[in-house]
Amino acid sequence: MNTLKDYIGKLNTLKLSNMYDNDFFLTWEKTDDELQAVWTVADALRCLRENNISTKVFDSGLGISLFRDNSTRTRFSFSSACNLLGLEVQDLDEGKSQIAHGETVRETANMISFMADVIGIRDDMYIGKGNTYMRNVSKAVREGNRDGVLEQRPTLVNLQCDIDHPTQCMADLLHVIHEFGGIKNLKGKKLAMSWAYSPSYGKPLSVPQGVIGLMTRMGMDVVLAHPEGYEVMPEVEEIAKNNAAKSGGSFRKTNNMADAFKDADIVYPKSWAPFAAMEKRTALYGDGDMDGIKKLEKELLAQNADHKDWACTEELMKTTKNGSALYLHCLPADISGVSCKEGEVDASVFDRYRVPLYKQASFKPYVIAAMIFLSKFNDPAALLKKLEDRGTRRIFE
Repeated sequence: MNTLKDYIGKLNTLKLSNMYDNDFFLTWEKTDDELQAVWTVADALRCLRENNISTKVFDSGLGISLFRDNSTRTRFSFSSACNLLGLEVQDLDEGKSQIAHGETVRETANMISFMADVIGIRDDMYIGKGNTYMRNVSKAVREGNRDGVLEQRPTLVNLQCDIDHPTQCMADLLHVIHEFGGIKNLKGKKLAMSWAYSPSYGKPLSVPQGVIGLMTRMGMDVVLAHPEGYEVMPEVEEIAKNNAAKSGGSFRKTNNMADAFKDADIVYPKSWAPFAAMEKRTALYGDGDMDGIKKLEKELLAQNADHKDWACTEELMKTTKNGSALYLHCLPADISGVSCKEGEVDASVFDRYRVPLYKQASFKPYVIAAMIFLSKFNDPAALLKKLEDRGTRRIFE
């Protein structure tokens, strides 16, 4: 178990200057040092909280929460992260705002940011839209700060877009780091990022894309498995290939789930919609073609039903490394016989890994808090030491 002194010492070895006053959009836009800084600060903040030391570095301020898709874990993780640092959360409900009356992105971004220190956005459903929207919000608040409209520039944190889910994947990897005893122990480990059957349609691509875009940086042997026709964005595959080449790991694709699971150290069976179908859906929504949307949904559900054998079963898990690969999922999982008749994972497999899965999810609030912390303070190591020296009790003793 590392101490706060260990985490501070680690931070002092990393190059972090570009994180200050910056946003977090995609993991592959960050350096290795910057990624390690997020994990280090996340662990440090957790260490302080576990030792009943307050980590409130803001006396006031807002965290603006904008979710354009349903969410439980990420929504509460963002709220928890803001609260951990001393910020109050305000949800932006677009249905109750002036956006419906034609308010521009620039105007909305400035109007919600007068006392905001961070904006968290989830916009993952439409290809070519979500990440672009986030960058437009960031640009607007930068201009607002430059022009003297905003006293501060809010940090923007990508809580899931059409390309990546950085808070999820960074939390996933921090969980893996802890399970395997450090980053150095991940080199050569095999990870299977596999499609799995779901009785629902249209699940975002951002988790599998985020996983292959991040895990390939650790020197791991990453396998992307899916039935024919369930491809992800080709540009993200290229990023994964390049990452693997640089890190000394490997990246390959297969249309065989058993191939991906064989001797795997880590498995991540998760449903997603085909990239081509998501592009088509985005175009249909843009045209307001609701009949076309309904037709596409039926087609995709029928397509999914052809691959019910793509499931994380007890038999398949037995083929993994020593029959005990680490099972990952971003949750909620489609559990056969529990949440659906047939789904991504056998109930017995899920139940056996339930505690590790909940631990995996528990890293997300700290990862988000670390992203905010590193953007808002230019000497995070010194600030962590000040928090320890101050020693304010989180719970009165």
